[in-house]
Amino acid sequence: MSDDTPGADGARGRGDAPDGDDAGGAVDPRPHPHGDRAYEWVGSLSARRARLSPDRVAVTDTAAGEEYTYAELDERANRTARFLRDVDVGSGDRVAVVSRNRVELLDLFFATAKVGAVLAPLSHRLAERELAAVLGDVDPALLAVETPFEGDAVDALERADVEPPVRAIATDGDSAWRTLGDDLPDDGSPVETAAVSLADPHLFLHTGGSTGTPKETVISHGAIRWNAFNTITAWGLREDDVTPMVFPMFHTGGWNVLTVPFLQMGARILLSPEVDPGRVLADVEREDATTLVAVPAVLRMMARHDEWAETDLSSLRFVKSGGGPCRESVIDAWRDRGVEISQGYGLTECGPNNFAMPDGFPPEKTASVGVPALAVDARVVDEDGPVPSGTVGELELAGPAAADRYWNNAEETAETFGDWVSTGDLARVDADGYYHIEGRKKNMFVSGGENVYPPRVEDALTDHPGIEEAVVIGVPSDEWGTVGKAVLVGDESLTLDDLRSHLASRVARYAVPKELAFVDEMPTSGPSKIDRTAIKDRFGK
Repeated sequence: MSDDTPGADGARGRGDAPDGDDAGGAVDPRPHPHGDRAYEWVGSLSARRARLSPDRVAVTDTAAGEEYTYAELDERANRTARFLRDVDVGSGDRVAVVSRNRVELLDLFFATAKVGAVLAPLSHRLAERELAAVLGDVDPALLAVETPFEGDAVDALERADVEPPVRAIATDGDSAWRTLGDDLPDDGSPVETAAVSLADPHLFLHTGGSTGTPKETVISHGAIRWNAFNTITAWGLREDDVTPMVFPMFHTGGWNVLTVPFLQMGARILLSPEVDPGRVLADVEREDATTLVAVPAVLRMMARHDEWAETDLSSLRFVKSGGGPCRESVIDAWRDRGVEISQGYGLTECGPNNFAMPDGFPPEKTASVGVPALAVDARVVDEDGPVPSGTVGELELAGPAAADRYWNNAEETAETFGDWVSTGDLARVDADGYYHIEGRKKNMFVSGGENVYPPRVEDALTDHPGIEEAVVIGVPSDEWGTVGKAVLVGDESLTLDDLRSHLASRVARYAVPKELAFVDEMPTSGPSKIDRTAIKDRFGK
């Protein structure tokens, strides 16, 4: 039977509960936007792509010096799918994995699609208690762990009330568990695929929770495909594109910001377990990379690397920054090298690729995230509904690339999902229809009756040559209720008077910070994003 023919094991498994509270919300009587019909092609991306371009290189492991064609990826996926069935992983079951970026994650991504299971990549940066909580929530039918993280996984499993079979993704050293490679059958021929619909989940990707415990966002096959469509069409991706993957694969960026769109296009991904700015620069030059998407911190570190000036960047068609505001100094550094750079916007719950810059956009619009992609609706609202252009409100998004729930979390599902996805981000639309992100709704504060948006102040602060990075938080004030406190990385001889003088023509007086603190480096979370919660916990009293 062919590799993309629905098999007899297409019934929902013991772990799938799409309509009830276990799925994260009450029953929704409306038709699912992705449809419930099972299609042969939904779970067979690797097979379809291999048929179109079998000998084209799909993945280059730049750390190991290995390459995999699309035909080889599909063979690996077929072997992995057979293994999953051997250990009784079927439709709706979750396969959790704790690993850095390795080709085995792609094997599991394709294989879970073939058997109708769900891949749940978990962050190897989670603390033991957090990892235990997430494992308990996901309740995996199988856990795969890269050997450097085995100790953390053992401790977390002792805390969690789950006992899945475990396989090691072998790197260096011995493993306490059988390795995934040892159990893979030799047969890489086409497998019988499960009956999978666009509405069925394929990824659980965790995001922050109000209690500090990550929430698992349920990402369907349809949402993944539609995000890829948005990215390919709005960003102009091509089959000859090459990109270094610098987002971790436990993050939505690791899958939905270029990996899956590239796999659909038949393009090439440069994979490495660690994100090192020097390695990324070397990969760009050696492999003639054409696109690069990274968080601002990585782009800044690349621009300050010793090899920056000597690296040939001429192959890059564009660079995009995502995961937070990109400072003007970083944008200028890349522009000075002749590279087109712009900012993107997204979140795990929707997309994440929601906006794009029009062809020939004016340079001054780089401060924005552009205009909505082809299959995205966007609006800015307050408690009374949509607001006029130029007014700051909460950004809401809608479209087929949106998730529809959190796993096992009906309360937060109801707060976030509906006809529109509530992003929790503040935004405004300018007169030309470009969207500008003004920061997180929870980070805005009111000082003397005036709204202060920290990103505006932070951008102005980092214009100062003595300031490398800045975060502004609200702290209590007897006089004004709340005032801004600037936490800086930079010249520690700077004073509040220096900041006032620098900001005088850049921000309103009420937005100028009244307190000041310095750190050697900003705490980070996720894919090198600044951890504002940690900064507020330390300096916000």
